[in-house]
Amino acid sequence: MKILITGDLVVDQLFDNSNINEDMITLFKQSDLNIVNLEAPVTTSNSKILKTGPHLKSHKQRTLNVLNALKVDVVTMANNHILDYDEQGVIDTLDFCQKNNFQTVGAGRNLTEASKTLFIDTPEGKIAIVNFAENEWASATEETAGANPMNIIDNVYQIKDAKNKSNFVFVVVHGGHEYYNLPSPRMQKQYRFYAEQGADIVIGHHTHCINGHELYNGVPIYYSLANFLFTKSSTYEDWYLGLVLEVEIKKGKIIPQLHPVKQKKETYKLSLLDRLDKQEVFNRISEYNIIISDSKKLKCEWDKYVEFKYVSYLNHLSPTSFIRHYYVKALFNKIGLRLLNKQAIAYTLNLMRCEAHSDLSKDVIQKYLKK
Repeated sequence: MKILITGDLVVDQLFDNSNINEDMITLFKQSDLNIVNLEAPVTTSNSKILKTGPHLKSHKQRTLNVLNALKVDVVTMANNHILDYDEQGVIDTLDFCQKNNFQTVGAGRNLTEASKTLFIDTPEGKIAIVNFAENEWASATEETAGANPMNIIDNVYQIKDAKNKSNFVFVVVHGGHEYYNLPSPRMQKQYRFYAEQGADIVIGHHTHCINGHELYNGVPIYYSLANFLFTKSSTYEDWYLGLVLEVEIKKGKIIPQLHPVKQKKETYKLSLLDRLDKQEVFNRISEYNIIISDSKKLKCEWDKYVEFKYVSYLNHLSPTSFIRHYYVKALFNKIGLRLLNKQAIAYTLNLMRCEAHSDLSKDVIQKYLKK
């Protein structure tokens, strides 16, 4: 029994299946179960939600062509873009998948639907797929459509329930730090906890760059598979590099291996890497794995990343971040004008960090944004 799992997929109206190499199509045809992360809604809705960052949409026919060419069986939908075009976008995507016989997991018309585990019967036993995403603009609620949100208590209950009802539990998480090739110490602790609670394998995506992996108490943890097919341009080289995870289940054991893949700039031609380029990727991953295996090294790299992001995040906290005029904002950033003081930042930290304050702050902000 072979299963393929990929990272993010977004297909625009210009992408043609001729840009998928035959080696890629063959790989997917030889697999028994294929799972991709459908990163953007398949919808004609133009009703955008209020959010930060881009609004993404996948083209209906082009997406269908790609999913069929790769013999995709399941799409994970818990991600930060599935609600970009409001609830209608989610509903349209669910209807699109149902109509074309793609099983879905990780999103729904409400939280109850979104948090359902997908169970698949196979010759090697029943597989449970649990899919959830960090809370970034797309989470479902009891009354509204969206993604299954990251909530460590609810997620663990779901994992434990899946463990009781299946032979293998696949936990697929959409989260992490964009363009950072390592997990944060918090992420590592959390993903390891999922393994301790019954996950047989933990797979991540969202970061748009490849990441390392580890074997924790016999459970493989892959922190990010990066982009798979993402037809949006980027100046970041790793944007065009991804990992397809092959999981073989044999005699009750999970045997994973990685297939590095590459998109060409401009055309997004998708293919498996050849021997030399493939080895270069594996060398990089080995370096990440060494860091991941050493908590002190991981913390040291995280501290460097915090320092790298220090100025930009301070700017985000500043009232000047809401200035629309590009040149005025650039001038303020250049001279270091943020209109901040430590007392105000300390207050913001307390609202974010304290669980009681965080509960209230989030609901107050959500109520305000709806007015």
